[in-house]
Amino acid sequence: MILGEFIPILIQQFQLPETMSSTAVSPIPPSFIPKLALCRSSTDLKPVHAQFIKSGLIHDTLAAAELLKFICVSSRPDLKYANKLFEQLHEPNCFSWNTIIRAFAETRGGEDDDPLTAFLLFCQMCHDGSVAPNRFTFPSLLKACAKMGGIDKGKQVHGFVVKLGLNADEFVASSLVRMYVMCGVMEDARILFHKQVFELGDGSKSALDKRKQDGNVVLWNVMIDGYARLGELGVSRKLFGNMPHRSVVSWNVMISSYAQNGHFKEAIEMFREMQMGEICPNYVTLVSVLPAISQFGVLELGKWVHLYAGRNEIVIDSVLGSALIDMYSKCGSIEKAVQVFERIIDKKNTVTWSALIGGLAMHGQAKDALDYFWRMQHAGVAPSDVVYIGLLNACSHAGLVEDGRLVFNHMVNVVGLEPRIEHYGCLVDLLGRAGLLEEAEQVILNMPIKPDDVIWKALLGACKMHGNLEMGERIAKILMALFPNDRNWEGVAEMRLKMKEMDIRKDPGCSWIELDGIIHEFLVEDDSNPRSKEVHLMLAEISYKLRNAGYRPNTTQVLLNMDEEDKESALQYHSEKIAVAFGLISTAPRTPLRVVKNLRICEDCHSSMKLISKLYNRKIIVRDRKRFHHFVNGSCSCKDYW
Repeated sequence: MILGEFIPILIQQFQLPETMSSTAVSPIPPSFIPKLALCRSSTDLKPVHAQFIKSGLIHDTLAAAELLKFICVSSRPDLKYANKLFEQLHEPNCFSWNTIIRAFAETRGGEDDDPLTAFLLFCQMCHDGSVAPNRFTFPSLLKACAKMGGIDKGKQVHGFVVKLGLNADEFVASSLVRMYVMCGVMEDARILFHKQVFELGDGSKSALDKRKQDGNVVLWNVMIDGYARLGELGVSRKLFGNMPHRSVVSWNVMISSYAQNGHFKEAIEMFREMQMGEICPNYVTLVSVLPAISQFGVLELGKWVHLYAGRNEIVIDSVLGSALIDMYSKCGSIEKAVQVFERIIDKKNTVTWSALIGGLAMHGQAKDALDYFWRMQHAGVAPSDVVYIGLLNACSHAGLVEDGRLVFNHMVNVVGLEPRIEHYGCLVDLLGRAGLLEEAEQVILNMPIKPDDVIWKALLGACKMHGNLEMGERIAKILMALFPNDRNWEGVAEMRLKMKEMDIRKDPGCSWIELDGIIHEFLVEDDSNPRSKEVHLMLAEISYKLRNAGYRPNTTQVLLNMDEEDKESALQYHSEKIAVAFGLISTAPRTPLRVVKNLRICEDCHSSMKLISKLYNRKIIVRDRKRFHHFVNGSCSCKDYW
């Protein structure tokens, strides 16, 4: 008989015996078995297990339950060992059944991740009939159903829950809703949620009803998370707004949902709203909001998060530490990122090293990135493929050809990682920037992966950089042959002009600057800011000073069909220049300006920023889509090699 047919029969035949208790049986405390309490691993446990067998203690229901619990909930549970022990138990109590079911249902990853076994154990429990499932059985079982995506099995278990009269239990009800949510059946989840919350109500002020209220908060959180998983953030936000009571989890779900779906500004706004309420952020809140802060480059808010963790004794472990390193790196403060890294005690997490190495690479500190990479090797931490992408990028932008070759060979021949298209792309970019065009082409022709348009365009860009017209024409023909629909190469300028006339834009240039905790966002030719008149006057002043200093706009990259004067005007109103102008009129002299841009900075803006930093005696830090540029006294940290 197949499993799907067996469950309905169990539900139909199962009767709760009058003499059988459906409450959980608590095992004896560890102090009752001192030797078991001293065990720290399965190696320590096996001699104790042998003594249990030799002394006959293994036949004691409570003692056996405690032994099983230790195996299942240790830091490294051995479920094969646990299952063998369970099969030898003469009369396992409800606690033992729940323990073994939960172990198989909730183990994450590895060979022991086997939710089907949890389900089969439950069927065996019901078929055996000596012990009834209780309110602690079904949450684990429903989690197994969710992990299997078994909505049919989940519905059958739901029927069993109703038969046992456990559907009103908040612990079981929240697990039922979560099961439907995880299986993507939101309509059924909504119906169950509505019945549990609105029909049964929140109750009065008694202790029992307070527990009911807390259970309902869990249900709200599950529903909010469910809609967010489906990308329906508007529904999640509406539910959140309608919650009669919120927990820290409620806020965390919304913040992480916004951040994970790319709505970074909304995540930050939600975090600020949380700060004004009565519920304090916790460890999960900080880990959830830091990626959004990183994307927007909101350094002051990131510093507040760091200080908050210290003042509230929130441990900065490898996970939170990595998020802080990434935040400081992407907010332009690589020195603080290094400080955070050095203060993390346990640096065994590859992600922590990757965050720092990637940050150093982004800031053009290639030598430092390489130094930390070799420190990583000495620490015995295996580098991931992401680490190598960061290193190769660092070498590429610093012109360190030999170091880049060494890193690539180390990845392939020492660590044994198989290069992805991104690694080959970095290598081609490294060689192309250094003028080794033939070698770069050979890398593309000989790599075991089919080259994409990005890697060919990297070589084409290198041909343009070094003036190799012959190879450039050949690469362009390859691109047009392999990717005929990628772009109408001959009509680029005309198409851009038509798009401008029709007010159609693709990835418009956007820059933002944080001042006094407020994010000011600017688009190309943007005049929506309340201080736009002052900004325009400052832009005119900048243009005047640049001309007097001998600077002339580089209009070669303006492909629109317009006269030279209009091209110069278009360059003047690039979003990063507007952001810098706003920063100049809004801050005290000598205050550093930090600007984030969604696209790669153009050559004209790059040259302008160098001179602006000298003329106005300002340090200007610009983060574009690829890397950081630190403009100081007329020079850039990238040494014009970007």
